[in-house]
Amino acid sequence: MGTIVVLAGLTVVVSMIIRGMIRDRKQGKSGCGGDCSRCRGCH
Repeated sequence: MGTIVVLAGLTVVVSMIIRGMIRDRKQGKSGCGGDCSRCRGCH
C-alpha cells in the first residue's frame, strides 16, 4: 500500500514539472532563445 502512495506522489510531482516546462515553452521562456548575442552563458 505504501508503495502505491509513493508512486502516486511521484507521478503527481513529475507531471507538475512537465506541465510547468510546457507552459514556459509556450510563453517563450525556454532556456535557449537562439540569440547568441544575448546569451549570458557564453560571456
